[in-house]
Amino acid sequence: MSKHQHGNSIMKPKQIFISILAVLFVFPLMGTFAQQAANSGSIEVITTFDYPGTGNSTQPQKINERGDIVGIYIDSLGVQRGFVRFSDGSFSAPIVDPNDTVGFTHGRGINNSRTVCGEYIGSDGNDHSYFLSGGTFTEYNVPGAIGTDVLGINDARDFAGGFDPDGSGIFQAFVSIGGTLTSFSVPDALSTYAYEINNLKQLVVGYYIDSSGILHGYYRDANGALHFPIDPSGSVGTILFGLNNRNWVVGRYPDSSGAIHGLFFLPPNQFATFDYPGSTVTSLNGINDQGIICGRYRDASGIYHGIIARVTGTPPTNPAGTEMKANASRSLVTPLHPSPAAWGDAMPAR
Repeated sequence: MSKHQHGNSIMKPKQIFISILAVLFVFPLMGTFAQQAANSGSIEVITTFDYPGTGNSTQPQKINERGDIVGIYIDSLGVQRGFVRFSDGSFSAPIVDPNDTVGFTHGRGINNSRTVCGEYIGSDGNDHSYFLSGGTFTEYNVPGAIGTDVLGINDARDFAGGFDPDGSGIFQAFVSIGGTLTSFSVPDALSTYAYEINNLKQLVVGYYIDSSGILHGYYRDANGALHFPIDPSGSVGTILFGLNNRNWVVGRYPDSSGAIHGLFFLPPNQFATFDYPGSTVTSLNGINDQGIICGRYRDASGIYHGIIARVTGTPPTNPAGTEMKANASRSLVTPLHPSPAAWGDAMPAR
């Protein structure tokens, strides 16, 4: 990947330091999270950024320990490309899979070796995935699957994502750990996606779509048990995008008014909410072990801008709703939801 510096056409990063106390009440946590929650903390915006080019909508996805951010930008013509914002503030050239025939390549995950993963749409109209390392693309598809989306990668090159086994548009989640592929789905879900696995392999996080078409967060623990639904109070659709080795999780949720809030989640059931000042849409997508978060906000004209924020201490949290558990880690050969359903070929959330 080549680098080039910010051009004059991009917004000058705003050096904004905004300390936002996420919520007003602290509730006791279980186990190792109890002392963390007792510490006073906040989320502070460090800066904002845009991928170079007039009118680009910038959508960061994940951040590694070096501070490199992988993401997606959408230009004024609707073409979607991946990118890396390096820790020195410079950008890679647009990431375009060589088999992308429709102007749709996403950058989804990045590890400390700067291996990038993501997905593109090929000439068959289906999702396919890639790994990009040292300028070389390696194509990846779950064996036998019609569509594959690799959404996160850790330093051991374990990865997570979703796949469509039969062309129905109903996705199952998967993790590949040490070369062993395991698929799973939340019971009765229309689709399940896995977005990230941490280096300690303690947690996998993502979201699922229930039988009513509502999105909910979940996490999968080291024993393969699924914990769901994960929803903050007032959510009408929760997505968990990223986590670190401290098991701090970030994501977003909309409320009934249509506002979309960034969220900070401590398993098993504690939430804090974060909103970029003046915006009704905030998404937190990735977090590293230093507590540096990448995400985005939407401005009044509908354009998205990247956010880099910092967790100080542990933000005060509120409890989530009642959580369910199910040991539902299934093998790849198990057919899950084989028949077509009303949910169409929805791309994974970004």
